[in-house]
Amino acid sequence: MSSGSTRALSLLSKRLYLQLESMPMAFRGHWRSYNSKIDLKKLRPMILKRIENRAKDYPVPGMIPVAEEVLKARELLFQGVFTLLKLFPIVACKFCPEVYIGEKGHGGLNDIVVPVEAFHMHNMFQGDFKHQQRFDFERVPAIVELCMQAGADGTDEILRSGSLTTEEKSCGGISGIESLSDDDIRVVANGTLKAWERLRSGVRKLLTVYPAKVCKHCSEVHIGPSGLQARLCGVFSYESWRGSHYWIKAKVNDLVPPKMVWRRRPQDPKVLLNEGRDYYGHAPAVVDLCSKAGAIVPSKYLCMMKVNGLPGPNTYY
Repeated sequence: MSSGSTRALSLLSKRLYLQLESMPMAFRGHWRSYNSKIDLKKLRPMILKRIENRAKDYPVPGMIPVAEEVLKARELLFQGVFTLLKLFPIVACKFCPEVYIGEKGHGGLNDIVVPVEAFHMHNMFQGDFKHQQRFDFERVPAIVELCMQAGADGTDEILRSGSLTTEEKSCGGISGIESLSDDDIRVVANGTLKAWERLRSGVRKLLTVYPAKVCKHCSEVHIGPSGLQARLCGVFSYESWRGSHYWIKAKVNDLVPPKMVWRRRPQDPKVLLNEGRDYYGHAPAVVDLCSKAGAIVPSKYLCMMKVNGLPGPNTYY
């Protein structure tokens, strides 16, 4: 190598060194040496300690009123739905999740407000627990678990309300509704629909601050930054998924599923036919139930309800 080339290489190395020295410390970490060996066993205690320190930032004081409002809205929603179920019959299919609000039928709270449960964590930043430990944790409504981790006070009655074994007496439906006037029923319906909207809005706010996950394969919901290894999916022979949970970020519909029902309009036949399914409207069951009781439906639901849409093709004959 000539003396000129050596001098040019020396100047280039010096220039690179000066540029590296002038860089902020935050960017110097990207200049890694891939030959260096990292002892993960020494880093593990530091990582776990950092995770524990995160618990000091929760619950967020500004979100406590939101969590308490969600619990109140949830209670009002259950009371209103139970009250309206005494006046408007619900048809629930025995073989599929299909629900219809019509002249005849039977149904209950869980057919209108779909229950979603999660494991009740003793500590928000608790680590993953094994499949064999799944019976050591209680199953509670996912919304209640989210609100409790957000700082809301939860009693035993709230923990069990809205679960799969909910009874009517635990939701406090209005007694003697058969004797109420149409105006009183309309007030109950409007209050129930407002509680539904406040519930979903509050859960949406809480999910921006508190982590929640849902399994992509089985819809299992977990509230908290960690996960769980309790395999509630893929344990039966007819299920194709055999691995652990595939966690993705949970959304409002994962915790408060809008049970969609077909909605009969005045221009539709008395019996909705499969051939006209592209013409019929549909809406969340809570919205349809409240609208039949005289509640004012928010404009955002009018598109899916197809109020002024064309009737089905078979109605022309």
